[in-house]
Amino acid sequence: MASSDVARPLRFQTDTGMRAPSHPPVDNQDAKRQSCRSLPLAGHVGFDSLPDQLVNKSIHQGFCFNILCIGETGIGKSTLMDSLFNTNFDDCMSTHFQPNVRLKAETYELQESNVRLKLTVVNTVGFGDQINKDDSYQPIVDYIDAQFEAYLQEELKIKRALYNYHDTRIHVCLYFISPTGHSLKTLDLLTMKILDSKVNIIPIIAKADTVSKSELQRFKSKIMSELVSNGVQIYQFPTDDETVAKVNATMNGYLPFAVVGSVEEIKIGNKTVKARQYPWGIVQVENEHHCDFVKLREMLICTNMEDLREQTHMSHYELYRRCKLEQMGFRDTGPENKPVRMPDSKKTSRRESLQETYEAKRHEFLGELQQKEEEMRQMFVQRVKEKEALLKEAERELQVKFEHLKRLHQEERIRVEEKRKLLEDEIMAFNKRKAASDILQGRPLPATPTVGLKKDKDRKNSGFM
Repeated sequence: MASSDVARPLRFQTDTGMRAPSHPPVDNQDAKRQSCRSLPLAGHVGFDSLPDQLVNKSIHQGFCFNILCIGETGIGKSTLMDSLFNTNFDDCMSTHFQPNVRLKAETYELQESNVRLKLTVVNTVGFGDQINKDDSYQPIVDYIDAQFEAYLQEELKIKRALYNYHDTRIHVCLYFISPTGHSLKTLDLLTMKILDSKVNIIPIIAKADTVSKSELQRFKSKIMSELVSNGVQIYQFPTDDETVAKVNATMNGYLPFAVVGSVEEIKIGNKTVKARQYPWGIVQVENEHHCDFVKLREMLICTNMEDLREQTHMSHYELYRRCKLEQMGFRDTGPENKPVRMPDSKKTSRRESLQETYEAKRHEFLGELQQKEEEMRQMFVQRVKEKEALLKEAERELQVKFEHLKRLHQEERIRVEEKRKLLEDEIMAFNKRKAASDILQGRPLPATPTVGLKKDKDRKNSGFM
């Protein structure tokens, strides 16, 4: 948790005590809460050390800062990050043959003096490389909303751990614009238009050393006019703080920043600087006459990093949180457009509270669940009936087939029985003719094999059965 996160409640209480109420008090309890008297102190008390306490606590906890880099592959996002934080993040190179856009987040622990910073750099891999760019921005929107949702779920827990929670919400989006010198691409306008209500956008012209100074000024004016005409709200450096109002107002006129990044060190005279060397000369990264890199670093890191964090929490996250809670049925005003408050036992009028809203939504969800269960039960019964009908139809078909086969079997059995009888008659006639023939020839009559014939008949009958 940063120092401003700790100091935010204190700042709100101070403003509430000093400003006059903008509307009349609702009841006596509100009137007592808003009526504050200013009293002089007779001596030193010690609460003037609160700022020092907050600073020490914030330094002990450390800070987090999350940067989203949006731009085409090879436009210089990784190089600019290395130049901004004066280190090497060892980010692997990406190819232009990505089937879709994916986001790759890397978290690093940085320390400068006694201040620790947990920096998360989110890179858009494959952005703008597809032939069909209609949904190139959707993975970015889903990622930003997912970080808001994770923070909201942590806030809604009964036992929260926001003190140790790693805040992954995007604090600033550096949108890298190709140095075409003409105008913004349709994809750039569409993406920034969709993201301007979700994140602080700072547009920058990458590889500004490829454009002349006169072309660069015209390109900047063209970009700003297109952003204004299309209603794209980019981040404006705040001017409400007197200590930085003048420099921020001046730097707002330099947007979008034209930057050059490099990690190569070249010796010029007696000093070594980061620069890019060309056959026609040297472009120094930290030379304000060559590019706006120093302006970007001063505004992003040195002057307005805390304001970016605060805007993310107070503006973009609050908008997401409000829309999400409204979708869940929670609201700040009742049916009569009056503020919703907790129920008061001393009053007879019933006021809707958070618990009542939760119970109403719970009953609504239970009713929908019961309705879906009834629909599923009816569907199950209908499916069972249909299956039973199919099984009965199959059973009838099998029964018909069985009866047909049984009838065929009976007919075949009758035919076989008739053939057996004919065969027996033929055997009897043959035996008679043979006996007559033996008598005529004078040979004794053989014994008639009645027993064998009977056994053959029994064996044949058993075979047909």
